[in-house]
Amino acid sequence: MRANRRTAAAGSAGALIAATLIAGAVTAPTASASQGDTRHRTVSEAQGVAIAAARAAGTGIDWQDCPPDWGLEQQIKCGWVSVPLDYAKPYGKQIKLAVDHIGNTGTPEERQGALVYNPGGPGGSGLRFPRRVVTGAPVWAKTAKAYDFVGFDPRGVGKSTPISCVDPQEFVKAPKMDPVPDSEDDKRAQRKLAREYADGCYDRSGEMLPHMTTPNTARDLDVIRAALGEKKLNFLGVSYGTYLGAVYGTLFPTHVRRMVVDSVVNPSREKIWYQANLDQDVAFEGRWKDWQDWVAANDATYHLGTTRDAVQAKWLELRAAAKKSPLGGVVGPSELISFFQSAPYYDSAWASRASVLSAWAAGDTQAVVDAAAPDMTDTAGNAASENGNAVYTAVECADAKWPTSWKKWDRDNTRLHRDHPFMTWANAWMNLPCATWPAKQQTPVNVKARKGLPPVLIVQSERDAATPYEGAVELHARFEGSRMITEKNAGSHGVTSLVNSCINDRVDAYLLTGALDSSDVTCASHATPKP
Repeated sequence: MRANRRTAAAGSAGALIAATLIAGAVTAPTASASQGDTRHRTVSEAQGVAIAAARAAGTGIDWQDCPPDWGLEQQIKCGWVSVPLDYAKPYGKQIKLAVDHIGNTGTPEERQGALVYNPGGPGGSGLRFPRRVVTGAPVWAKTAKAYDFVGFDPRGVGKSTPISCVDPQEFVKAPKMDPVPDSEDDKRAQRKLAREYADGCYDRSGEMLPHMTTPNTARDLDVIRAALGEKKLNFLGVSYGTYLGAVYGTLFPTHVRRMVVDSVVNPSREKIWYQANLDQDVAFEGRWKDWQDWVAANDATYHLGTTRDAVQAKWLELRAAAKKSPLGGVVGPSELISFFQSAPYYDSAWASRASVLSAWAAGDTQAVVDAAAPDMTDTAGNAASENGNAVYTAVECADAKWPTSWKKWDRDNTRLHRDHPFMTWANAWMNLPCATWPAKQQTPVNVKARKGLPPVLIVQSERDAATPYEGAVELHARFEGSRMITEKNAGSHGVTSLVNSCINDRVDAYLLTGALDSSDVTCASHATPKP
């Protein structure tokens, strides 16, 4: 699921065993083997990742000062890891992955290795993770004593052989069509846009598309582990990063040391990814109502009404006004949804979104324009947004076979929209390129605990919108021996970085000592936002 939005070739058991057996024994081709002998040699993907990992272990990472335009502090060092584009052809085309790290803050004796992070997406960059040490984030201070913090851009993301589907300035241009269709003509127009987007992905990034899968990113993760000189992986995954962790744990169970997954994607094959997005629509509506209840409870600050219905009425007024005439010429319903969806995602966004709606209700249209309009001068930010969306689409479309029948899409989303209107159609159009995807679509990995997988710590808020609670329950059942922490009466996406000692202390204990409670734990919610 998208890092701030949401967000597979399965190896057989035999292939998995083969990977374990040869992981330490495979070497790169000898000097006598010519490039022509090996470039097109095909092996199993399990063998391919073992070959690539052995090669990376021998090469290591040449840590250097980070490029100035990466925006990282001097204490953080950057490097590259080469991985095969296609793990079935490990001697063929290689792509480069950007990685960064900062050393542990404790003594050499306290060091327990590297903690590798993925923030989600698909399409999120992990390169800012080491900044948690630089900025002294108190929640992570104890863990930072023991671990190097390592971030990376997954394949296709940011600095790691980025993909693209459309010109970035065109991608952010506003206003876009209202996601909620008024007619069959509107639906036909949106379907045309989705087909054009899928075709643009192929035109601009076609070589990468068949290989933009979660299992390949998990294989990349294992090569990064080897390049770091780590025998086993310590991993923290949030949102889509939990699915990456789940697939990694399935493919490489004996390579896991500690794994924390936070805000969990439902790993069921039946959910990846079409049904998972429909489930999101229901959960987003529930969390949208939680936000409205909070705004109503703080009417003395926001003056939007003392009931959920009153706040919803103001939202619908704003939406209708923007539909009739886009605010500032650029903010229509689509831009409003993109801005206000942060409220169901993170309660840290509750106050800022309420303030903008309150300002509009008091007559300040410019406040909405300033908050929700694209900044056409921010070409770097726009390129990052376009790239993130391209990777999100490419991975979700490649991971699984999507419905190709428009009748099914139309029926499912029309039905859901009746009771869950906030996100349903916007989500549908975002994912519709997968119905006409021009590259191969895989079958998702059957996620489950295999021999050698250590206990995994699962952390989940009860009312998460982007990754509904049932996903954590499903992974818990599939990863035998895992432990689950539930944050009760809460719904923020990404729990481990919030201040809640009941959760923070247990995450620290697990990462520092491996200790887990004897049974699952329920924690009270973190502090409610202040208006």
